[in-house]
Amino acid sequence: MPPVVLFRADAGASIGAGHVMRCLAVAEALQDMDFTVAFVSAMLPPALEDRLRTTGIMVHRIDAEPGSEGDLAATLTIARDIGARAVVVDGYCFGRNWRAGLAGAVLPVLAFDDTGTGEPLHSGLIVNAAPDAARLPYRSGNPDAMLLLGPAHAPLRREVRRAATAAKVPLPERRALLVTFGGSDPLGLTAPVLAHLAAALPPDVRIDVAVGGAAPNADVVEQAARPLGDRVRMHRDTPRMGQLMAEAGLAVSAAGTTTAELAAIGTPAVLVTIADNQIEAARQSEALGWCRLVNGRIADAPERIAEAAAALWADPAQRVAMAERLSGIVDGQGAVRVAEALARRVTGR
Repeated sequence: MPPVVLFRADAGASIGAGHVMRCLAVAEALQDMDFTVAFVSAMLPPALEDRLRTTGIMVHRIDAEPGSEGDLAATLTIARDIGARAVVVDGYCFGRNWRAGLAGAVLPVLAFDDTGTGEPLHSGLIVNAAPDAARLPYRSGNPDAMLLLGPAHAPLRREVRRAATAAKVPLPERRALLVTFGGSDPLGLTAPVLAHLAAALPPDVRIDVAVGGAAPNADVVEQAARPLGDRVRMHRDTPRMGQLMAEAGLAVSAAGTTTAELAAIGTPAVLVTIADNQIEAARQSEALGWCRLVNGRIADAPERIAEAAAALWADPAQRVAMAERLSGIVDGQGAVRVAEALARRVTGR
């Protein structure tokens, strides 16, 4: 039987879908290596569950507070019942005791981490794809872990990897602008940003709006888009994000997991920070010169986002220069590298 890897991650309106989506990227890479993969979740919108199942992934739901003792017990029970050979953990709710308890099951554990505080993660493998992750003090609390750090380990889903390597229309010839605020759009920015963009951009620019499967405000966005007619195309929980990014001459995006996807495809962006844990990595991306940064939590954020996007759209040469700075930063093979490192731990070869 193929070895089984279990992923523990949640998604929802308040936490977004990033934890599940980057786990999905590694899960797909493991499937390509003939592994069987399963997810266990305490929170998972139906649209995301459907996407996982469509990909051939087993999904187990648990009725427990994320990060609680009940969560740990349920996760360990499922791992035992399905014969899991390793566990991948992604989320901010899993504290030290939870992680220590999971490690006590004597299974290889891979942890996604975004903070790098140096505290013990009780994991044999640690992934942080931020540009400066190698400078963080992981060794202080995790002296024996394999560290998979930096953009070379950014996990991209299969369809994004394909779009990154496919031939693309030259950037100045693209007449679409992509708007996406992640899986859940927790600040409700999509609709007001869309309205301001429609007023600020030339009328021949098509606006592609991607609304994630965990977004509670999708109907509000569709209502905002309706008066704009053919200028706007709505995409709800689309499996074509890679293609939409490749067709865009510019993207307006939440500064989450989509950041690495845009970087791999080579699309410049206005990145919008919507949570504290995104700020440092977003600043590092801006310092590399391929994006502009806007704080999504200020009162006039929609106006500022639209102004930044309109200014960049009006300057194709600047956007081309930004895209050129992306060359080689994210090569799109991070999920494969992470999967290969985990597979070696599981199989011993």
